[in-house]
Amino acid sequence: MINTKKVIVLGGGFAGMQVCRNLDPKYFDVLLIDKLNHHQFQPLFYQVATSLIEPASISFPLRYVFRKQKNVQVRMADVTRIEEKKVQTSIGEFSFDYLVVAIGCTTNFFGNDQIKQYAFTLKSTSDAIAIRNHVIQTFEHIISATDEERKSLMNLVIVGAGPTGVELAGAFSEIKLHVLPRDYPGIDFSEFRIYLIDNSDQPLNNMSENAQKASRKYLEDMGVLLLTETRVNAFDGKSVTFSSGESIEAGTVIWAAGILGNSIEGLSPEAKAPGNRIRVNRFNQIAGGEDVFAIGDVAFMETPLYARGHPQVANVAINQAKLLARNLKRIQQQVALVEFEYKDRGSMATIGRNKAVVDLPFVRFKGYFAWLIWMFLHLMLILSVKSKIIIFINWAWAYITKDTSLRLILRPAKRG
Repeated sequence: MINTKKVIVLGGGFAGMQVCRNLDPKYFDVLLIDKLNHHQFQPLFYQVATSLIEPASISFPLRYVFRKQKNVQVRMADVTRIEEKKVQTSIGEFSFDYLVVAIGCTTNFFGNDQIKQYAFTLKSTSDAIAIRNHVIQTFEHIISATDEERKSLMNLVIVGAGPTGVELAGAFSEIKLHVLPRDYPGIDFSEFRIYLIDNSDQPLNNMSENAQKASRKYLEDMGVLLLTETRVNAFDGKSVTFSSGESIEAGTVIWAAGILGNSIEGLSPEAKAPGNRIRVNRFNQIAGGEDVFAIGDVAFMETPLYARGHPQVANVAINQAKLLARNLKRIQQQVALVEFEYKDRGSMATIGRNKAVVDLPFVRFKGYFAWLIWMFLHLMLILSVKSKIIIFINWAWAYITKDTSLRLILRPAKRG
């Protein structure tokens, strides 16, 4: 008879969800703990923020995801500490044989508390809804605003020209051109400016030179004001100040300039790695903890190919999770473990309608075909068939009509 082991997984993102899916029920009972009750499809947050798709289309209840896996239990809680084969949470204490930390990352404001107070982030579905609410509400305000008030309201600033920033800028540019003038015919949208700001010299700095040049041209042709080699020093809710001392008035700033590993107490000091990540070996074991593992964005693994750690992308998280599930089974079978080796299958970003860039190991391309590839691959990664169909219909409708019907301001009602 096989003695099943208890595995606790912290976090229901790409990494946490995949390790739960792949752990053999003959060997493991799994407890998944997350502060949310759903998995979030992060690559499409920007489409929720720009009213292209509904949040329910990219949010999947964890209990629904694992309803057929009888060895997986789900608890909604905040994790406070790890200590001696136990996890302390807001709903009690849980013991484990193996622990998998997949708590992901949060926004990095580089110690600037003022920007943190006033800027929007895009790290969750609720963040995306908050941006959508704010942007639509801003245009409701503009209708009756004074000329002086309009100066800041008509400027939208996105900080960080990685994939998130580029995709946001492109999407906002398209709704500025095709959607908002229909909703607000009294507003002159030639005065609405979208700024994309980055400290590096090109957008999509981690992609190929071809992708950088193509994305720059796409953005500039769409009317995005791209400011490279520019650092934002301050934002007080009304104006953005740069390191040069110059400033622009802006009522909306979306911060997509960096990420920082989420923290958890109880790990050994030797596990601390750059970017607040958790140092692991080639088997994803945390330094100083033989039965404790970290995977996904929060894990920092140094290899000959990735001396500064792996890129914090979904493909790394998924592959680490799958291998860890196999390695945990190998431990039970007393078989040698397999080291993790990441094979980079490429990267991509979409800038707008018929505009995308794709970097594959042996070929790089852009334009309409790249845009189709981007849509197909992201659609295939969506968990449920129902959500795939709904998203495809929304995309097709938006492509044909250059419009959506999802511009809703949704806020919880006040009580009392």
